[in-house]
Amino acid sequence: MNVNIRNKKAYFEYHILDKYVAGIQFLGTEIKSVREGKANLNDAFCAFLGNQLYVRNMHISEYSHGSFYNHESKRDRALLLTKKELKKLRDKSEEKGFTIVPLGLFISERGFAKLEIGLAQGKKTFDKRDTIKDRESKIELDRAMKR
Repeated sequence: MNVNIRNKKAYFEYHILDKYVAGIQFLGTEIKSVREGKANLNDAFCAFLGNQLYVRNMHISEYSHGSFYNHESKRDRALLLTKKELKKLRDKSEEKGFTIVPLGLFISERGFAKLEIGLAQGKKTFDKRDTIKDRESKIELDRAMKR
């Protein structure tokens, strides 16, 4: 069971400055869907509500074998971090231009779901063009090396 869901859009849209690994507060059917790999992080973002950090807009499909106890697919889910990490993230995210984005969702060795989040700064359009150029040149280099 190797679940590794990535948010490729985050690496294209943002410069990732710092990374953290946080636990997620799930309901019973949510973790079962995640273990099946039915989660999507593309539109997700993290926000503080009160003193707690939540991941919002993360889509986890309803569990196929669930009954009327199934979960909502896009509910807010609390992230589990230490007070020191929460304070550091809150201070940085309140500065202009910084945001917290989810980067990946995985299952730890102990069987717990973990969310990798990053403190990010938005890229400008010319930075995005540079990213595309670098990716294309790497592909061309790999093709030339195969010949």
